[in-house]
Amino acid sequence: CKIKQMEDLKLTSSAFSDGNPIPRECGYKNGNKEPPLTISGKPEGTKSLVLIMDDPDAMAAVGKVWVHWVAWNIDPTKTELEKSTEGMTDFGEVGYGGPAPPDKTHTYVFKLYALDSELDLPDKSTKADVEKAMEGHIIEQAILEGTYAP
Repeated sequence: CKIKQMEDLKLTSSAFSDGNPIPRECGYKNGNKEPPLTISGKPEGTKSLVLIMDDPDAMAAVGKVWVHWVAWNIDPTKTELEKSTEGMTDFGEVGYGGPAPPDKTHTYVFKLYALDSELDLPDKSTKADVEKAMEGHIIEQAILEGTYAP
């Protein structure tokens, strides 16, 4: 089962464009406001969406990819990202945890997955739990990246 990369499914934000700075107020210590996200081009057969936001650049600073947001069972009929079931971040909290680079400008990756099923996972599940549950159910994936400086 091959995953199609960004052919139809799109994830965009009215607050920043792909590869550009995420607004200050979205930062963990500057308001922790979720950036508005818009979903388009959902493939046929999509039963739910999953969003994972993480920081691969944290590997150099803290020795792991830092998880900032995990959400699943997002309603695929909506165009704006709305509340769904949210999981645990590496801040030890449930829900959105904004950018908080400890050293230099980091690139944050928002990954959106279209699934052919819903995920039966408890609240407070982790990124690893969600990725394991998604195996074999991903129809398509889209990526949005934004930067944030300390």
